[in-house]
Amino acid sequence: MTGPDTPDWPRLAALDPRLPSPVQEVVDARLERRGVRLVLKRDDLIHPELIGNKWRKLAPNLAAADGRAVVTFGGAYSNHLRATAAAGRLLGIPTVGVVRGEELAGRPLNPSLARCVADGMRLHFTDRAAYRRKSEPRALAALLRAADAEDAYVVPEGGSNAEAVRGCLALGAELRGQADVVAVACGTGGTLAGLAAGLAPGQRALGVPVLKGGFLTAEVGALQHQAFGGPRGTWHLDDRFHFGGYARVPAELDAFAADFERRHDLPVERLYVAKLLYALVALAGEGAFPRGTAVAAVITGRPFP
Repeated sequence: MTGPDTPDWPRLAALDPRLPSPVQEVVDARLERRGVRLVLKRDDLIHPELIGNKWRKLAPNLAAADGRAVVTFGGAYSNHLRATAAAGRLLGIPTVGVVRGEELAGRPLNPSLARCVADGMRLHFTDRAAYRRKSEPRALAALLRAADAEDAYVVPEGGSNAEAVRGCLALGAELRGQADVVAVACGTGGTLAGLAAGLAPGQRALGVPVLKGGFLTAEVGALQHQAFGGPRGTWHLDDRFHFGGYARVPAELDAFAADFERRHDLPVERLYVAKLLYALVALAGEGAFPRGTAVAAVITGRPFP
């Protein structure tokens, strides 16, 4: 069923997203012995292909595009590119993906990019220097010309813009009264920016960045300013659990994710969700949550086949 904050665009409504997404309580001995209650916000069940925060961030942008071609940006293993390509196929709209790394052109596609192409996305590979400057108007215009996408609706890397942040307000609203702390893995910060704004007073949001660099505090603040005109909600970031950067899944993290899957019969996506869950177990072990705290973990994705 569609929720009250589903963008009013008939083609999106026809995809029948499961909103509000379910909340599932799990008993994990590592948190339970610290007096911490864990619930999972199963955004991975919103839609079979437009999963989790990808739905919440993409839906308002797709509604704004209103049938126009969509161009967006990402690295070679970007979940955002895959979700945008799937949305294009499902909705019958053209999609263009500007991919970081011109050296990838002409090489065999990895499974992630191959899936984008199979879903109809046209890929344009660009050098890393030009990619880094894509937020500059002239550099962006040059990129769009090179990609033959000047007339397309632009969705930024990771899908994070003011529309996406406002789309994630509903995530916070759905969790009012469900937990004291709501935690989410962060790439570009848009989900955290909207989630925190949608929570009730007294609740706080925790972001777990999956990239190293410590830049997200400013990004989340800027996104809230764009979406709401200023800061909203109570939130903070813990930068210690990126495991070396995006798409880095060392053996320790993979083993943790496999163990969590066995304990709770839940498929654990490795690039985002595994780092979030690892962080929560580690923080509970450090005593970061007072006894009696209820923590909600937003399950933003699941392993791609």
